[in-house]
Amino acid sequence: MRFEILGSLRITDGQDVFTVTAPKMESLLAAMVVRADDVVSTDQMCTELWGEEPPRRAVATVHVYISQLRKVLGRADQGHSPIVTRFPGYVLELGDSTLDAHEFHRLARQGRVAFRAGRYQEASASCRRALALWRGTVLGDLRGGPIVNEFAAWAEEARLECVEVGNEADLMLGRHRELVGPLYALVNRHPLIEAFHRQLMLALYRSDRRADALQVFRQVRALLDRELGIAPCRPLHELHQQILAGEESRVPAAA
Repeated sequence: MRFEILGSLRITDGQDVFTVTAPKMESLLAAMVVRADDVVSTDQMCTELWGEEPPRRAVATVHVYISQLRKVLGRADQGHSPIVTRFPGYVLELGDSTLDAHEFHRLARQGRVAFRAGRYQEASASCRRALALWRGTVLGDLRGGPIVNEFAAWAEEARLECVEVGNEADLMLGRHRELVGPLYALVNRHPLIEAFHRQLMLALYRSDRRADALQVFRQVRALLDRELGIAPCRPLHELHQQILAGEESRVPAAA
């Protein structure tokens, strides 16, 4: 059985896909999957579902939800439910099951290690495999509780870091032209992440588009001044100066 949370919550078993349609039960399962193999207390579950003002019978309702989830997971795993009672709440034990977030973390780490060792082909491939696990917004519409919100924030930062490392590896492999389009999309979606602007400038310059590379710098400089009242970071400024001087080949990888 496989739990997937890098997108909407779903459980797969071979070709079969299982979902939970009741919103509160789905939110509860999401919190338990995020904390897989760790105990989630009953109080934490109540806060996840209802915030700081849970209803009077919140604890009893949680017990009912857990009972229903055990039935759903039992159907998905041939009668065995991974939800175990453990004081002061419950734990979802993965056992032989897998979790896409764990696989993403492993592949992204492999990419970072390979990049630092100069194995750029391996780094690029690992990052691509990690990012291919994402199916959309983490846990879809289930955000709101502290457990899911914290995980979603971490996951998005980890995804952006993986994208950055993968791009750096591809730049080292000479894939400049094929990176230009995706990098334009990235700077539009994440205009305050200076690393993506730097990578776009580098890709453009190495694609014989020096004027476009310099235009990217002018745009990000104006944006940072307008939005935050700051100047571009040192790597961006240095790359700008080296492009002006035609010395871009001296710029080291930043990841």
